[in-house]
Amino acid sequence: MSEVTRILSAIEQGDAHAAAQLLPLVYDELRRLAAQKLAHEAPGQTLDATGLVHEAYLRLVGPVDGDRWKDRGHFFAAAAEAMRHILVDRARRKRRHKHGGGRKRIELDDSVPAPPTAEEHLLALDEALTQLAGDDPEAAAVVQLRYFAGLSVEEAAQSLGMSRAAAYRHWTFARAWLRQELAGHEEQGK
Repeated sequence: MSEVTRILSAIEQGDAHAAAQLLPLVYDELRRLAAQKLAHEAPGQTLDATGLVHEAYLRLVGPVDGDRWKDRGHFFAAAAEAMRHILVDRARRKRRHKHGGGRKRIELDDSVPAPPTAEEHLLALDEALTQLAGDDPEAAAVVQLRYFAGLSVEEAAQSLGMSRAAAYRHWTFARAWLRQELAGHEEQGK
């Protein structure tokens, strides 16, 4: 059993000191994943990779709510989901009126439409991923691990307990499906 898995087991059993031992072991990897996700955000963000890791970590080791993590892969899947929710919540907050959400950027050249903002793209991706999860939960899980946790297809397959071939099939299908859904969303926005 890896050190991370051992500590996750101790956290699940209620060891109050285990959470403090976990962060140093996973911090660099979580920070790398957070930096990858924030690289897709618009410049001038107030949330940096460190803040995203800390917020996601607090959500992960907060009050015990039943089943926790089976192993390292399950923990990073939960971390990816926490980061997704944090980023989507921030994007939704920015769209609210009191945060300037009703304001639109006006381009000087009216013949070229403005590209969607990072918040709009993230919210469209979240909506499409939620819809995909209803139709094909395995494909949605592979996408979430690939996009939000930065795992390879092989790592995602291992984390989800599926064969490498099945993970590649789900990944190929999900990419095509999401591309079609997001293209339809962009068409609606014009």
